[in-house]
Amino acid sequence: MKVVFASGNRGKVKEVSEMLASLAWEVIPQTALFKEEAEETGLTFVENALLKARFACEKTGLPAIGDDSGLEVSALQGAPGIYSSRFAGAAATDSSNVEKLLAVMRDVPEGQRQASFYCAMVFLRHAEDPTPVIALGRWNGEILLQPRGENGFGYDPVFYVPEEGCSAAELPAERKHQLSHRAQALKSLAAQIDTLSAQGLLAL
Repeated sequence: MKVVFASGNRGKVKEVSEMLASLAWEVIPQTALFKEEAEETGLTFVENALLKARFACEKTGLPAIGDDSGLEVSALQGAPGIYSSRFAGAAATDSSNVEKLLAVMRDVPEGQRQASFYCAMVFLRHAEDPTPVIALGRWNGEILLQPRGENGFGYDPVFYVPEEGCSAAELPAERKHQLSHRAQALKSLAAQIDTLSAQGLLAL
C-alpha cells in the first residue's frame, strides 16, 4: 500500500520510514510528490496533524499519514508546544531553537526542568475521510543545561532521558525508535490500522 507521509522534515521522514520498514507499506514523503505545505492553523497537535494529512490526500489522491509533534516544557506552561519547529522565528533552525530554549530556561533550576516530547499521528484514507485513525505518543524527560550527543535532530541534544542516563541525541537510532513519542504514536497507529483491516473496516 502506498502511503504519503505528510512532512518535509528529513529527520521525521527518516524515522518513520525506518519504523515502518517491516510493514507492507511504501512510505512516500510528500516532498517527492509536491512542494507546497499545509497551513498549520490548528491550536493543537491533533488539529495540525489532520490538516497535514488531509492536504496530502487532496494533493495526491493517496492515503496519508499526518504527524505533528513537538516539545512541551512544564516550566514554560507547555511551550514551545505546537510552535516547536519555529520557536526561534519563522526561519528557525534546530540550533537556533535549542539556543532560544536554553536561554529562556537559564534560571530554571535542576529538578524543575521536566519536559515531554509529544506526537499526534493520524491516518486518512482520503481527503473526505470522516473517521481518521488517531494515535498519540508522549516521551517524558528533562531539559539539559547544554546540548549533548550527535544523533537525532530538533531538541534531541537537550532532551535528557532519565531511564537511559543520556540525551535523546546520545541514543542509538534503534533504541530511540523503541522509546520515542513518534515510535509510540506510530506503533499505536499501525495496531489500530491492522485491527480495522482485519475487521474489514478499512477499505482503501
